[in-house]
Amino acid sequence: MDGNGRWAKQKGLIRAIGHENGTKSVRQTVEACAELGVENLTLYAFSTENWNRPKLEVETLMKLLVSSLKKEIKTLQDNNIKLNAIGNLSLLPKKVYKELLEVIDKTANNSRMTLTLALSYGSREELVQAITEISNKVKNNIISLESIDESVINKHLYTQNLPDVDLLIRTSGEQRISNFLLWQIAYAELFFTKVLWPDFTKQHLYDAIIDYQKRERRFGKTSEQLS
Repeated sequence: MDGNGRWAKQKGLIRAIGHENGTKSVRQTVEACAELGVENLTLYAFSTENWNRPKLEVETLMKLLVSSLKKEIKTLQDNNIKLNAIGNLSLLPKKVYKELLEVIDKTANNSRMTLTLALSYGSREELVQAITEISNKVKNNIISLESIDESVINKHLYTQNLPDVDLLIRTSGEQRISNFLLWQIAYAELFFTKVLWPDFTKQHLYDAIIDYQKRERRFGKTSEQLS
């Protein structure tokens, strides 16, 4: 979800206003995915690198996260949406962490869709952590070196309960992955749009999905093998 700051700058506003308006796009996107029958939606809300932003902006983002969670709990419940979170959550301020866990707990039994927030998330950090945990298990003879395969690695990632990504959408014209789900997007279709996140609507989401539906997903095979 990229472009909040640039959106605000273009309008002569402070960056915080851009982040606040970005929450409207979050609501639209979540509701649209639920309506379409999408079972899993992951939003890159705050990266490990984002901690390096100005202190005031980080504090604003954290306050916005808390207020959004409180405000949207009813929407999640009404739409039968389960909240999940991935990342190094221990770095979050105590108040944010507490509110996040409360909403996760309250929506735990919802089953229509799982909404995952990537918070304090970095894919390289995730992979390093997974490799460290697996190495320790090999060292302590919990698992054998020969048994390590993709499924073992998957079980040690933050996303162990989520499927691989089918479609990755990035807004604001940037055409890079920025340390997001590097393992999980191995065969994802990528869709880049110049639309800034606060301007991202349901129609933009539909356009991305329609584009995705036109693509042939071969997973290393030939077109003839799929027909």
